[in-house]
Amino acid sequence: MQERPYVISIAGFDPTGGAGLLSDSKTFEQSKVMGLGVCTALTLQTASKCLSLDWRPVEEVTGAIQVLMENYPVSAVKIGIVRDAEFLGKIVEAVQKYNSEIKMVWDPVLKSTSEFTFFDLETLSQLKNTINKLSLITPNYNEYSVLKENNLLPDTHQCSLLIKGGHREDHLGTDILVENGKKTLLVPAENNTVYFPKHGSGCVLSSAITAELAKGENMKAACKHGKLYIEKFLKSNSTLLGTHS
Repeated sequence: MQERPYVISIAGFDPTGGAGLLSDSKTFEQSKVMGLGVCTALTLQTASKCLSLDWRPVEEVTGAIQVLMENYPVSAVKIGIVRDAEFLGKIVEAVQKYNSEIKMVWDPVLKSTSEFTFFDLETLSQLKNTINKLSLITPNYNEYSVLKENNLLPDTHQCSLLIKGGHREDHLGTDILVENGKKTLLVPAENNTVYFPKHGSGCVLSSAITAELAKGENMKAACKHGKLYIEKFLKSNSTLLGTHS
């Protein structure tokens, strides 16, 4: 039996399991990769609102990355909530110290849907040096607009860009992949299907894509597979907490 590739989620702990580390772990298991985890923050939240946030020290995070990278042949890394640009930079540096070619996907969660702020927006300008070291960033349409306004979109010859379409008023559900300067529209698989809003859907999509990259898929194929995965997740039930299958 072929051994599953190892993938690390570097993300927050959400006690509902809908987002962050627990959600990524569920996605990795369904995607047939070995999921490892490093906690960036402890949150207290429900599926509809975030009540509190306790950031872990960056030295603790990078120390855990070091242990995992030294002991497992990690093929890809998914990064979730981070405190600020410096926090992200140190994570990327810690990962690349052990593997400069590793695939890294960042889901830039700036605010939750309920308007809880995760990322220190005053440090946005410092992101410029880090973004192009990544393989892919997956902002929703609102986050894409913030990055664009601040001239922080990646050079897509170095770091691909997937603009998620779930928050768009036009072309709802159509994602746009920009790779090597070229756009690919990823339209919903089924036009008439009813999709239900889900807590943590961005986490699920980015971790599904990361799993496919770890298995050797190219960026376009990984994003297409991730879209199929998230669509199945969005129609899994009518509640805010979806199920994986």
